[in-house]
Amino acid sequence: MVKSLWFSGAWDASLGGMTPRFIHLRTRSAYSLLEGAIHVKTLPGLAAGLEMPAIGLADTGNLFGALEFSEAAAKAGVQPILGLTLAVGEAAAQPGAKAQAPAPLALFAQDQAGWQNLMTLSSSGYLDGDASAEPQVPIDLLRAHSDGLICLTGGPEGQLARLIRTGKQPAAEAFLDRLSDMFPDRLYIELQRHGTGADLTDAALTEVERAAEPGLIDLAYAKGLPLVATNEVFFPDPEMHGAHDALLCIGEGAYVNETERRSLTPEYWLKPQEAMCARFADLPEALENTVEIARRCAYRPRLHAPILPRFAEDEVEELRKQSKQGLAERLAVIPHAAPVAEYEERLDFELGIIEGMGFPGYFLIVADFIKWAKAQDIPVGPGRGSGAGSLVAYALTITDLDPLRYGLLFERFLNPERISMPDFDIDFCQDRREEVIDYVAERYGRDRVAQIITFGALLSKAAVRDVARVLQLPFMVGDRLSKLIPVEGVKPVSIAKARAEEPRFEEEVARDETVGVLLDIAERIEGLYRNASTHAAGVVIGDRPLTQLVPLYRDPKSDMPATQYNMKWVEQAGLVKFDFLGLKTLTVIQNAVDLLKLRGIDLDINTIPLDDEATYALYGRADTVGVFQVESAGMRDALRQLQPTCIEDIVALVALYRPGPMENIPLYCDVKNDRKPRQGIHPLIDPILDETQGIIVYQEQVM
Repeated sequence: MVKSLWFSGAWDASLGGMTPRFIHLRTRSAYSLLEGAIHVKTLPGLAAGLEMPAIGLADTGNLFGALEFSEAAAKAGVQPILGLTLAVGEAAAQPGAKAQAPAPLALFAQDQAGWQNLMTLSSSGYLDGDASAEPQVPIDLLRAHSDGLICLTGGPEGQLARLIRTGKQPAAEAFLDRLSDMFPDRLYIELQRHGTGADLTDAALTEVERAAEPGLIDLAYAKGLPLVATNEVFFPDPEMHGAHDALLCIGEGAYVNETERRSLTPEYWLKPQEAMCARFADLPEALENTVEIARRCAYRPRLHAPILPRFAEDEVEELRKQSKQGLAERLAVIPHAAPVAEYEERLDFELGIIEGMGFPGYFLIVADFIKWAKAQDIPVGPGRGSGAGSLVAYALTITDLDPLRYGLLFERFLNPERISMPDFDIDFCQDRREEVIDYVAERYGRDRVAQIITFGALLSKAAVRDVARVLQLPFMVGDRLSKLIPVEGVKPVSIAKARAEEPRFEEEVARDETVGVLLDIAERIEGLYRNASTHAAGVVIGDRPLTQLVPLYRDPKSDMPATQYNMKWVEQAGLVKFDFLGLKTLTVIQNAVDLLKLRGIDLDINTIPLDDEATYALYGRADTVGVFQVESAGMRDALRQLQPTCIEDIVALVALYRPGPMENIPLYCDVKNDRKPRQGIHPLIDPILDETQGIIVYQEQVM
């Protein structure tokens, strides 16, 4: 059990009786895309290493990492302070006048109401503004959602500091009065000192900080408002400054040697308490107020059990009714693989498990949108993955594969000993997938349905190319180095591993020292997030407006909102993921069926025979270019060796064609064609392996 450093007395005891003198509040994580250079899960550990019992997260405009940060902090025994840095705009004072440019405020959740308002504000910043710009909200919306929030005035870039720097003292006072009304007893005037000079010298402030600080302090004393000292943190240590500067250039499409671009001093790092106390030794109350804010922000979001909209008043009874009716309809037209009694027994067994685990609603929801899609003649895949082992799914027409016919086990899909949500991988015609999602949004409410965000990372190859570009090295240098990095599976190996295993890297460094600089920078920024987009398949459906559960995002390329949490964390927040996969092959098949209709041939693709000799001859010739899953050169070579004669052969080959199991393909083909004898394992096991030539291929066989 990790010892917690929560709140007042516990804090003092945890630090040997010493109350912390400073707490970092304005930390950016890697979720501040191409801006922050600290992974959110490592942030609490860094705080603990600095003997800080709490730390704040204030990413730019978003809450992408909020739940992940909350959980990581709790495990590390550090108090998370949840916030964001949000651009706030203000309408023009008079008609025809120019509106004020949006400026940042830092907002932190003090309680549940504050957290809800943070989610609302961040969501609005994406959904109601320009999706391609930095999130911003109008000040009137902030006023309506200020409860439970602590507000910091935004430091030297905030609107208050801007007005002071430009000599607009009356406007600065009026703006401060408005904020005081919105955040009574919850407003702090924020000071920052990011200059590179010695502590308590004029050079300890940047030019913009120096121009605003005296006016900010005077206003604080005049208005009786507290000061707070912050250090905006973008990278973990001073050595990261150069790499972070390159990261900013990647984000802005700039070059490192340009002068007219955004750049930060080396002081934007996660400083220890001693460094911050030395820098603000003349304003001890501003340091103490960071601890006060940490004590006031006692709330953190928690994990939530799965939440689903209610499909029917009695979902258990509805599922039983639909399943039994659907099975009877299936058995009336499809040849049985077993006696009817065996089907009914299996159905009752599965229903008992589904009901006991509390998942009837999930099956009903999936069955509903699949039935709707089929009623609209939208091609739907027959089913794949472990869900094909469910007879209930077959009865509900979620899948079109008889699990008894193929020996598929339900326990691989749902197992009461390993509680996890069921997860059907559902393929729809690529061209009409959006129609099904639109139906779901209309059915359950457009504010209750969203896609899921996903984050693209700077992987090693991309990091090398990007750093080469911002350093203005010749294209061929970055290209050559990138190609030296091998790929394992679908991802390139890390730069560190590539350098350790490929001697040509050090030859390049010896030839040109700038290559060493490039690789060092690329290695430091490798793995940071580059961009956000939407997951190719995932959709969540809630039982209430989603902003009550998670913050929302909008991809500029999509009209539909997405969750700000990725697939892992959106499920931890209580939302259930449904996979709506768009499959081009289904579109191709449907186009072929439609073309056949023009020739007077009406073909039902779901009832084509599985014993057609001409089809297997085509497979045996490896004439399968354009045929889903069997069109690669390696797969076609395997087909020539195999000469398949039944559907089980093709299924086994597809299952074997992956790293590791593919070593068994030659043996499978040889045994199948009597070129080698079958090797037995054990009399009790051998019958289970009959369909795969004595080779263990499927999870069901292992089970």
